[in-house]
Amino acid sequence: MAEIKQISLFVENRPGRMAKVAKTLSDASVNIRALTVAEAGDFGVIRMVVDDPEKGHKVLKENAFTVSMTDVLAVEMKDTPGGLYEILNTLGESGINVDYAYAFVTAKAQKAMLILRVDDIAKARKVLAEKGVKMATMEEIQAI
Repeated sequence: MAEIKQISLFVENRPGRMAKVAKTLSDASVNIRALTVAEAGDFGVIRMVVDDPEKGHKVLKENAFTVSMTDVLAVEMKDTPGGLYEILNTLGESGINVDYAYAFVTAKAQKAMLILRVDDIAKARKVLAEKGVKMATMEEIQAI
């Protein structure tokens, strides 16, 4: 099971900056599948999963954004109370730290998905698989 490539951007926290990111990706026909934004005073961090991470990274870099790619896991989660707890408890009991996470629900695929950045991705993949948690592939993310 392959990791998902996440694009992270460090951007100024000012009007229009996120729109410029979205326009840059749109002009390159790169579709955003999941997104989170964290504010830190005058700057922010945008993390996203897109349908073509290599192309997205390239066009953002060419347009002078501070951008990087990171491996993350995308796991299917029960869309019921306790679904998130089940995943996080499994990781915690196995000594795996979650650095950050964000989730989304797809109407088309009728799935709840959790994007996870953890301190030991190989171990997380193994313990989650042992508990029957399905991890999404990049192809599945592209199809959402």
